[in-house]
Amino acid sequence: MPPLKLSLLKHGLLCMVMLICLNSFAQQSRQTIDFDKGWRFNLGAVNNGQLPGLNDAGWRSLNLPHDWSIEGKFSKDNPATPEGGALPGGIGWYRKTFTVPAASKNQLVYIDFDGVYQKSDVWINGHHLGFRPNGYISFRYELTPYLNFGGKNVIAVKVDNSVQPNSRWYSGSGIYRNVWLVTTNKVAIDHWGTYITTPEVSDASATVNLKIQVKNRAVKREVFTIKTSIYNAAGKVVSAGGSIPSKTDLQDTVFENSIDITVKNPHLWSVNQPYLYKVVTQVISGKTIVDTYTTPLGIRYFNFDADKGFSLNGKPMKILGVCDHHDLGSLGAAINTRALERQLQILKAMGCNGIRTSHNPPAPELLDLCDKMGFIVMDEAFDCWEWKKEKYDYHLFFKEWHKRDLEDQILRDRNHPSVMIWSIGNEIPQQHDTSALRIAPELARIVHSLDNTRPITAANNNPDTSNKIIKSGAIDLVGYNYHEGEYAKFHSRYPGKKFIATETTSGLETRGYYEMPSDSIRIWPERWDKPFIRPGNNVSAFDNVRPPWGSTHEATWKVMKKYDFLSGMFIWTGFDYLGEPTPYSWPSRSSYFGIVDLAGFPKDVYYMYQSEWTDKPVLHIFPHWNWEAGKAVDVWAYYNHADEVELFLNGKSLGIKKKTGDDLHIMWRVKFEPGTLKAVSRKDGKVVLTREIHTAGAPAKIELSADRKLIAADGKDLSFITVKILDKDGNVVPDADNLVNFKINGEAVIASVDNGDPVSHDSFKVNYRKAFHGLALAIVQAKEKAGVINFTATSNGLQSASLVLTSK
Repeated sequence: MPPLKLSLLKHGLLCMVMLICLNSFAQQSRQTIDFDKGWRFNLGAVNNGQLPGLNDAGWRSLNLPHDWSIEGKFSKDNPATPEGGALPGGIGWYRKTFTVPAASKNQLVYIDFDGVYQKSDVWINGHHLGFRPNGYISFRYELTPYLNFGGKNVIAVKVDNSVQPNSRWYSGSGIYRNVWLVTTNKVAIDHWGTYITTPEVSDASATVNLKIQVKNRAVKREVFTIKTSIYNAAGKVVSAGGSIPSKTDLQDTVFENSIDITVKNPHLWSVNQPYLYKVVTQVISGKTIVDTYTTPLGIRYFNFDADKGFSLNGKPMKILGVCDHHDLGSLGAAINTRALERQLQILKAMGCNGIRTSHNPPAPELLDLCDKMGFIVMDEAFDCWEWKKEKYDYHLFFKEWHKRDLEDQILRDRNHPSVMIWSIGNEIPQQHDTSALRIAPELARIVHSLDNTRPITAANNNPDTSNKIIKSGAIDLVGYNYHEGEYAKFHSRYPGKKFIATETTSGLETRGYYEMPSDSIRIWPERWDKPFIRPGNNVSAFDNVRPPWGSTHEATWKVMKKYDFLSGMFIWTGFDYLGEPTPYSWPSRSSYFGIVDLAGFPKDVYYMYQSEWTDKPVLHIFPHWNWEAGKAVDVWAYYNHADEVELFLNGKSLGIKKKTGDDLHIMWRVKFEPGTLKAVSRKDGKVVLTREIHTAGAPAKIELSADRKLIAADGKDLSFITVKILDKDGNVVPDADNLVNFKINGEAVIASVDNGDPVSHDSFKVNYRKAFHGLALAIVQAKEKAGVINFTATSNGLQSASLVLTSK
């Protein structure tokens, strides 16, 4: 039945629906319960681990999300290899005993897993519910037929990450995302059962189309009403409506309804003002609400143009994005909303407005945060299709599972306003083979059958017209990985096509480490398949080292600025991540690609982007000022909002520098002498900013600073504590590597520690850490009781430091 467009009253009209249903319903509507607490875990194979009567009293008690690999020891002999993070995999079992009230026996009960890595089998009371091999996909099982309502129930999950290598980066192992127990009545909106779009948007009004799927699991016909209301950010109803009479005559059928609702004078969602509405749909029987379902809404319109690039709400802009893997540094793969939020806050302050979910469906919380914080998301599905990249990767399951997995991803994510691009694959080996002419169109049909409002891309590392994915015509938005030198040829190769740089740069840096001279480009390794060995496994942080397929940050951004048709870019990567330690292998165990290191400390190139991508005044000079007497030191400066920068050493001017041509930094070569290096930026002769770097003395004391001193007492919230090693005058000691011990008392625990060193093999799950170039990090996690938290850091020979936090 076609949608019935209605002029809507302020308080809305009602949608009358004839459905088959039960005579009576539980008075309670839909319930979604956090199911993360109270699990038991065993690492290793278990005979009959699914049986309800198994004695699991000796198993470890824990709360989810959980990643057992991050708790293991780094070793080059772990089958994941250093490319996979050099941490162990294995088999793990999870069990939870729980009750469902007897009053719910006429309802339906489901368990939702946001992600389990990988190859999960799930049982309820000994009944096998299913198997999902994909470690990044969300899935649901119905528990109802097998539950003991009012009695004891046992859910058991086997996770098999023993066959390695199966990933080109660190995957983690276990039930590493959240789990939910969902209870509904027998007539309810289906799982992922709404689809919201904004087909017409202007400053004066917006048409919001909502498609609703109501599933009937009952046995008697009754009259129902569907009511939909749109709430603004203040919680006020701004529009409501819909009315379509219909009926269904069979049990286990789905009724589909489509409603158009008008929002007057809408607040538009944008990267700078990500305004969110909430759409609440109720299914009503008589006077009883039998289901309530909430759908996020961001009203916006966007366009990709072959000549003009990307525009959002009619305004041209570039997507300034980064690629990121799913690990959260020392926390591993276990999802934590605050840790994700911190990462996004760091990126937002840099000027970043885009996220590519490399190379898999993300955690739902990431998309929620991108909706709220204003990021444009490229939501990626696969790293491979039928051909392998690793011996045991997803290619083993693609033929059987790709349709189900891709459908589940699109259904789950299509209501997020932040999602504006679907990616069906990353550097797919079959781009060189005619099989892509079959597979790419099939994947595109799956996506467009469920969402035709967003373009499809694929991240291609072959830009030539021989590329079979591009040749298939399946993708709406041509994506290149790297090949910046080929951008100028794009329109001659692909006339009329739209373009985005799906992956760029791959600059390499170690935070706080510098080598001179800095004005020559180094290509490490010489070839992608050639081993590269160098003492110390460090990379200079001057943005002058790249792998053979990549380019430096500055060189890439210069190219991006040249062409209007370039819709945007996604830099490899925003953060360092576990695994893939290019240009090295063991003993390195994490990457060097990040603009920000693994602990969340920005590298110097972060400030190049901040000077280019934001309006905030920037003046950043580096490196540190602790060198051998007489050494020639290259001093770089990133700056904006100024015509020039003057550099002083111990009060003596070393000259004024200005950017020339399209350069994004300036440089002085200075003969080192200890003291103070000062930079002054000026515009029209007036001082804009002043920055100083001092020669540091011997380590003398510890300084602690928390990103948040007040955290929620929910068992999940985090405070990130930065640890600095200072000299007696308060200067960070740039080569300090003191071992720092941490002690915590009160209503919190130390969740993990880090320092950003990609070569360290120390565990993240201890209460001590060496500083790395003067810095370390401790992550404190709240317990479930409100109270005071006392945190102390000590180190031999240094003045200790303490910090007081509060949870409530």
